[in-house]
Amino acid sequence: MKVIALIPARLAATRLPRKPLLPIAGKPMIQWVWEKATSVETLDGVYVATPDVEIFDAVEAFGGKAIMTSDRHQSGTDRLAEAAETLDADIIVNIQGDEPLIDPDSILLPVNALLDNPDIPMASLMCPCPEMERDNPACVKVVCDRFGNALFFSRYGIPYQRNPDPETPVFQHVGLYVYRRDFLLLYSQMERTPLERIEGLEQLRVLENGYKIRMCAIEKAPLSVDTPEDMEGVEKILRQLK
Repeated sequence: MKVIALIPARLAATRLPRKPLLPIAGKPMIQWVWEKATSVETLDGVYVATPDVEIFDAVEAFGGKAIMTSDRHQSGTDRLAEAAETLDADIIVNIQGDEPLIDPDSILLPVNALLDNPDIPMASLMCPCPEMERDNPACVKVVCDRFGNALFFSRYGIPYQRNPDPETPVFQHVGLYVYRRDFLLLYSQMERTPLERIEGLEQLRVLENGYKIRMCAIEKAPLSVDTPEDMEGVEKILRQLK
């Protein structure tokens, strides 16, 4: 099975413009993410998918590989699907371009879930949700069945804690996705679904169409970069690691 990672990246971020190219500890942020991904031996290739020539040139300059995509896509999934059409791959990994601290082992977990379970079309990550984030709609929660497949994703604090059980924690969704290539292309062509529109969560389209998403648990979510304060925190960590 050939496994390829794609990192969607664009300059037009709303909260932190030009985010992929902002320097952190001496390197553009997208380079940190690319280096983390290329350290995963199971991956047969890593590409940045971008509509911006400036990002394309920056990736090529540090020795990475990039694929130019349309600037008209409404979501990262659509950008991913366009890039995937050009690739010879069985499995596509979607790695967020604003997580320079992503743990390579976290990338491997959902990849192995698909390699070991041929009937599963898609996998993702989750971690225990900090109590302070349970009522935060920006923090997406997920509940699973006994086999580890997602039952529902919500911005609401699910499951409702009427009878709290310490052995059933509230899980936070971590937005790293792994797809079988053929399913990714199918998924990108599906119409938006009612619950997807209500919650504003693309992954609900998968569940509403009757497909499974296998969830893999990690200890905690990687710190993503959405604000200048996030950048300062990440840079401090990276300089300490160096």
